[in-house]
Amino acid sequence: MKDISNLHPKKILVCQLRQIGDVLLATPSIQLLKERFPDAEIHLLTEKKCLPVVENNPHLSHIWAIDKKKLKNPFLALLWYRKVGRGGYDLIVDFQRLPRCRYVIMFSGAKVKLTQHTAWYNRFFYTHFSDVIYGYAAMFKASILRPLGINWDGELPKIYLTDEERAWADEFIRAEGMEENRFVTIDPSHRRITRKWPERHFAGLIKLMRKRHPELKFFILYGPGEIEVARKVAELAGEGAVISEHMLTLREMAAIQEKAALHVGNCSAPRHFAVAVDTPSLAIHGATGFGWCPKSERHSSVDKGLPCRSCNKNSCETLECLETFLPEECLDEALRLLAFKLQ
Repeated sequence: MKDISNLHPKKILVCQLRQIGDVLLATPSIQLLKERFPDAEIHLLTEKKCLPVVENNPHLSHIWAIDKKKLKNPFLALLWYRKVGRGGYDLIVDFQRLPRCRYVIMFSGAKVKLTQHTAWYNRFFYTHFSDVIYGYAAMFKASILRPLGINWDGELPKIYLTDEERAWADEFIRAEGMEENRFVTIDPSHRRITRKWPERHFAGLIKLMRKRHPELKFFILYGPGEIEVARKVAELAGEGAVISEHMLTLREMAAIQEKAALHVGNCSAPRHFAVAVDTPSLAIHGATGFGWCPKSERHSSVDKGLPCRSCNKNSCETLECLETFLPEECLDEALRLLAFKLQ
């Protein structure tokens, strides 16, 4: 395998199709590529739903957004992937090795097609492979870039908000009766039951935190189909819990989180958004592995510490790691993280 540490690409394609949190976790790698190759154009191949994550990113020159509805016709889809692949790239970095990534790579004449070491049936599509470093997901992705002379040095995900988005957030929190750095965002939803801390526990933690800081408000986040979970937490928590009938867009959520003193939630995308706007965050872990948590004083994860921890199962008869993990066990860490922004 030819050494590529002295490569000087003029046009780079990064492939990270999904999910929303994973695309956000790829932003440090995009930043590192731009720092290593400042004169290169960097393009991103991703799914349309992930566009808000990379909107306004100064390191990207172009985004190829896969619209699944428009590409239902296999012939039209192949024509589109061919157009992307023949975009004149010198370097392609593929973080996922999904079929649609491989379609693009198959049509590309890029001299370097880089990914992590992969199964034999994938190797035909790539020219270079990298050993990965397991751990925090942003570090894991960046470790694929090491053959290019790029090394991760703690860079965290970042979302680039506009002045208009920040001004909107100021108006929104005022309208909801909140003040900057005097409220906590709460994310109580998750599509996997083995990763969802019960609503009563979120409400219990809210009550405990309000006993220490009566001035705090707790803004409960929700996405499509999740409003009932948010309402239940608000009802159980009582005073201090705030829920808006306006479901936030991803970028609106990020702008609100930037104004918060702390984010508390399940291990899901809103946690990565909190990291990306530099708001301290606490994730409650069930079956999820700890690769989603940066090693930082401002961001931490807590769990029950059972022998079956991080099982990554999608079903469980007892849900013991979540049901028996009480709010009192999280309180000290939540208060510690609050101190970073609560003056």
